[in-house]
Amino acid sequence: MATSDAPVPAKNEDSPRGFAFALTAYFLWGFLPIYMKAVSHMSPFEVLAHRVVWSVPIAGLVLFLLRRTQDLKVAFRSPRILMMAGLTAALITVNWGIYVWAISVDRALDTALGYFINPLFSIFLAAVLLKERLQPVQLVAIALVVVAVVILTFDAGGLPWVSLALTFSWGFYAFFRKTLPVGPNQGFFLEVLILSPPALLYILYSEATGTGHLFNGSMSDTLLLIGSGIITAGPLMIYANGAKLLRLSTIGIMQYVAPTMIFLIAVFVFHESLSTVKLSAFVLIWVALAIYSWGLLRGSRGR
Repeated sequence: MATSDAPVPAKNEDSPRGFAFALTAYFLWGFLPIYMKAVSHMSPFEVLAHRVVWSVPIAGLVLFLLRRTQDLKVAFRSPRILMMAGLTAALITVNWGIYVWAISVDRALDTALGYFINPLFSIFLAAVLLKERLQPVQLVAIALVVVAVVILTFDAGGLPWVSLALTFSWGFYAFFRKTLPVGPNQGFFLEVLILSPPALLYILYSEATGTGHLFNGSMSDTLLLIGSGIITAGPLMIYANGAKLLRLSTIGIMQYVAPTMIFLIAVFVFHESLSTVKLSAFVLIWVALAIYSWGLLRGSRGR
């Protein structure tokens, strides 16, 4: 999914180009479960390692073409920036890893639930960590999400940890990503560059022991693993450019596109079981998101 650290345009207006960029990114994220299902016969660690390694040349090429490599020189000379990038890299690793694993074990619905909850968790984080004052509609929306989580907990006999882990890891990633004093494309390149040494070592080990699929698997396995860099870096960089050309309220509404697609794919393509209890939890969260969106649009019109 997307971070929200891209600056809002000075005029705070939507542009057709920005809308096209963002919609493309969200659609690509929405179809990602199908790609992840195609590599579900591989170890999630292997898929994760290849997502990291193959993202490095793609992200580097984009920065080179955009002539934005100068910012990286500043970052490499700053221990503080590198430490912050290391923290965000660790958080995104957890998020990607859980996501890849969840799709492979037929828990795509849990991932959709996590990404539906995420916007409201970000509001909660802002209130707790940044002392931002919550509006009444936001409090109602968060309360409905809490009720939905309680329902799922009682039904399953334990916390819906996949959904919550995705929510927490992405929420904290987005929060700390805002403090990284580099652009979104440069920040992403730093993160995958930091992650690439251990990822590359894992790939080399798996190939040497015969458990890897890059050289020991079929041609389709090889192409899917190499292509994992494109499906990882591509949507994120497309989104980063689109977010700069859209209002924050527009981005807030559009971020539901991807989890909605994941939900539909889980039910109608993967045929995952949707119990009455789980459906009721989703309905509560959809109501919460509708209330949140209404408040967001009302505030945008007021401004």
